[in-house]
Amino acid sequence: MQVRGGRTAFLPSATRWSGLLLLEASFVFLAMSSMDVSGGAKLTSVDFEISGNVQGVCFRMYTEDQGKKLGVNGWVKNTRQGTVVGQVQGPSDKVREMKAWLSKVGSPSSRIDHAVFSNERDIPKLEMRGFGTRY
Repeated sequence: MQVRGGRTAFLPSATRWSGLLLLEASFVFLAMSSMDVSGGAKLTSVDFEISGNVQGVCFRMYTEDQGKKLGVNGWVKNTRQGTVVGQVQGPSDKVREMKAWLSKVGSPSSRIDHAVFSNERDIPKLEMRGFGTRY
């Protein structure tokens, strides 16, 4: 308690201030950690299978790089049938961009004959982190 000009002011002690700051910092951390990384955008998940000349041409490496560049999560892998399969998750607009890249661009030496997208759905939160190659 402090007296100023005949008035009484209640000021927290230094210990209380540090406790309040710690409490506030904890609240901010919890609020931020519960936010999704999409910034509130609608999240989408989609599976894909790409056929054509897509193995032995660094298609998986370029797919992983493109996924990271767009900031989507997912995975990519070769199949025994000579196709490439995977999954992409993220904000709907970024997933749309990744689908366009997978169906039209791919790696420089690839030839994309057919791109099939399935199991497309809205998701409440991301189910995986990062983008990687599976073996």
